[in-house]
Amino acid sequence: MSRIIVIGSSNTDMVIKTEKLPAPGETILGGIFLMNPGGKGANQAVAAARLGGKVTFITKRGNDLFGNQAVGLLMREGIDTQYIVKDIEFPSGVALITVDSAGENSIVVAPGSNGNLLEEDIPAEIFETCKFEILLLQLEIPINTVEYSAVTASEHGIKVILNPAPACKLSDNLLKHTWLITPNETEAEAITGMTITDIPSVERASALLQERGVKNVIITLGQTGAFVKSENYTGLIPGVKVNPVDTTAAGDVFNGALAVAISEGNALNDAVIFANKAASISVTRMGAQASAPYRNEIK
Repeated sequence: MSRIIVIGSSNTDMVIKTEKLPAPGETILGGIFLMNPGGKGANQAVAAARLGGKVTFITKRGNDLFGNQAVGLLMREGIDTQYIVKDIEFPSGVALITVDSAGENSIVVAPGSNGNLLEEDIPAEIFETCKFEILLLQLEIPINTVEYSAVTASEHGIKVILNPAPACKLSDNLLKHTWLITPNETEAEAITGMTITDIPSVERASALLQERGVKNVIITLGQTGAFVKSENYTGLIPGVKVNPVDTTAAGDVFNGALAVAISEGNALNDAVIFANKAASISVTRMGAQASAPYRNEIK
């Protein structure tokens, strides 16, 4: 079985369902309250594990109840947690999430220990042993740690998938060590400085990312699907139409599924079809990790 390593954030999500998202200064009465495990890194690790990936996850969690619970839940998913670091200085990360009746969300994250995941917390042995084929990264941990991990993994022949969320400025050194980048259209605009309004502008943004050194680009477009630009395929792969309940973690499920499909030797366009199916299932359920489907559900 191909092995995937995920380096990223782990949070506890506190979710409130509402009819509409509040405007600035507005107080509204919500409905159901849920407290779920989340964080982009942990979400992607769980999604990959449920879909059949052999996953190792590295994060930094606080020495608190939230951190203890998070590790226990990850272990229950069959994820290797031996490299998770306990932070004695900062608490575990927390995300406050509001979800409206259409399934759209508004999220504020307090990074806590995630913001203290440093280069020295990433053991060199995980790259040097070459046990892993895929490294999956996001941007809820320090960018220096992301770049160090990407460069080191790439130099050891590991394919680096970067989900650039939340978007920030990315160095050319990071991009040239990235095998695949997976922004949504908002993130692609922030990274490239281009305005994306249609498929031709999506393709131009993808080409610009390749010019900066990324080998392959997938720009996700919600229910419209995902645009792929690679050496062997360029084009839009349609999404799966569903009635969304909660879009939280849909992108994380997509990326986790993508990593699994690629690790199994699938071409990028086929991997996107698989990932689209997984993400479409996730938006019909509440929660982050709780919404990730299992392999038999995809079939």
